[in-house]
This record gives sequence, C-alpha cells and structure tokens, in this order.
Amino acid sequence: MPGLAVVLITAALVVVFALLAAAGAGKLARLDGATYPAALTRAAAAFTAAVTVATVVIGAFAQLFS
Repeated sequence: MPGLAVVLITAALVVVFALLAAAGAGKLARLDGATYPAALTRAAAAFTAAVTVATVVIGAFAQLFS
C-alpha cells in the first residue's frame, strides 16, 4: 500500500509541475504578443513536453531499480 501512495503522490506532483510550466509558457507567449490561440498552443506543447519528460525519466528509473 505505501508503494501505491508514492506513485499517486508522484503523479500528482508531475501534473502540478506540468500545469505550472504550461501556465508560464502561455503567459510568456501572451507577453510576447501572441494571440490567445497561439498562446494556448504553446501552453499545451509545454504541458505535453513536461509530462513526456517525466514519463521517460520515471520509466528509466523503473528499469534501473527493478
């Protein structure tokens, strides 16, 4: 049971940090003069990239420690 809790907390933290990265990317895009759809696209790309990087790192650690 404690292993499941660690996995859930880690997943929640990854989502929170990915949302923060997306919000930052969207805000910076708007400050740079991008339209709302362009800023939303950049934010979505940042969110996807953050989640993908976290997934790859967790997968690499899972192979190392198992």
